[in-house]
Amino acid sequence: MECIVHGIVLAFGLILPLGVQNVFVFSQGATQPKLIRALPATITAGLCDTFLILLAVLGVSVIVLQFEWLRLSLMIAGILFLLYMGYVIWKAEPVTTETNKALPIRQQILFALSVSLLNPHAILDTVGVIGTSALKYAGTEQAFFIIACITVSWLWFFGLTIAGMALKKLDGKGGIMNIFNKCSALFIWGTAIYLVIGLI
Repeated sequence: MECIVHGIVLAFGLILPLGVQNVFVFSQGATQPKLIRALPATITAGLCDTFLILLAVLGVSVIVLQFEWLRLSLMIAGILFLLYMGYVIWKAEPVTTETNKALPIRQQILFALSVSLLNPHAILDTVGVIGTSALKYAGTEQAFFIIACITVSWLWFFGLTIAGMALKKLDGKGGIMNIFNKCSALFIWGTAIYLVIGLI
């Protein structure tokens, strides 16, 4: 069905680019001692995406896009958050097999919530793109479109977690992860600067 293919392609297009949420989920796979210990971040990210997709399709996209002050507030909050996240990731010590400093479950969930719900790119992409695209469909077709988007999101986050676990096995000394952290921080700061330029 066209709606399913549309949902899959659209969701992959939005979720594939490197972003704060992807970086965090991947890093938990790389820093947690076992796969099951990384699942709180993975599941929280999946639930947040599901929540945002449902809100967007149920009409919140129309509300956000109508009120400039609301969009502006989301952008400013997101910029400040991205600057902070970039700093945290830059300062993070590389994890090694000898000194594994993994985040506890509560911090994983809080960080996953923040990178998912305070990320202006995630919100605006979900609201502006998925929300408006869903208007093309109605009834059963719209339901299939939503399910396709949500399924891609969950599969992607689980895939990132597993990829992080695989990297940890190849990178026992933490060298690759250290480079990854520095590059991720620079990317996140670059995203914040890009958003600032967009507001000027």
